[in-house]
Amino acid sequence: MPRKPIENLKSRRKRPKKAKSSEPGQRQVCPCCHAEVTFCWSCRCGFRLCQSCMTENLWGMTCNNTTWDCPDCGEQRSY
Repeated sequence: MPRKPIENLKSRRKRPKKAKSSEPGQRQVCPCCHAEVTFCWSCRCGFRLCQSCMTENLWGMTCNNTTWDCPDCGEQRSY
């Protein structure tokens, strides 16, 4: 008996939702300090920090100053 063709497996896989990225120059509100800024460091899970909050909390988010660990999901992100 001939086998049935397998459906495209990639289309059935569920991928994590990406955080909505804003357009360059668009103002955002930092969830930590509530300041309106043009740039936020962000993770795919949706966590965001402005540059001043990232600098202030750098001691607890990185050990090599090349990557930072997202406190929400634990994923390592590069600078």
